[in-house]
Amino acid sequence: MNITEARIYVSTYRKYNNGSISGEWLNLSDYSDKEEFFIACKELHDDEEDPEFMFQDYENIPTQLISECWLSDNIFDVLQAMNELDEHLMKPFSLWCNNRHHDLSKENPYRLISLFENDYIGEYASKEDFARELVEQCGDLNQFALTYFDYQAYANDLFIDGYWFEDGYVFTDS
Repeated sequence: MNITEARIYVSTYRKYNNGSISGEWLNLSDYSDKEEFFIACKELHDDEEDPEFMFQDYENIPTQLISECWLSDNIFDVLQAMNELDEHLMKPFSLWCNNRHHDLSKENPYRLISLFENDYIGEYASKEDFARELVEQCGDLNQFALTYFDYQAYANDLFIDGYWFEDGYVFTDS
């Protein structure tokens, strides 16, 4: 997901109910706030007196921020905050939010990013690879002892309490 390319296909319920999907893709980066975005939506559908907007599709927007008929009040704050986040961190950030039950539509996105940065460890092929790196960083075991070290058992213990793993990303359990 590249949040800098967030966009929404905007139509109206009236058009949809009359058998049309007539609308247009609007890039959120073209607008400074939700009010400006809705002004553009009204201009797009100026053939209706009081259009009820229907967001028929969207791209590069977290699902917590949009539905068919709703757009979060803080979507532009979230987009700005996430634009400042390195692109390779967007997926683990989204996983972290979902697993920590954080709601991007209601919480301060800068606070969430700060909490995420405290919890995010990195990307690993497996839990065992993470455990191996921890052991190697300690440097307390000689090469002979490392040959017999049970990385799988150590990984199991680490991820029972203290860490969690999803889609190749490791986080602390703080």
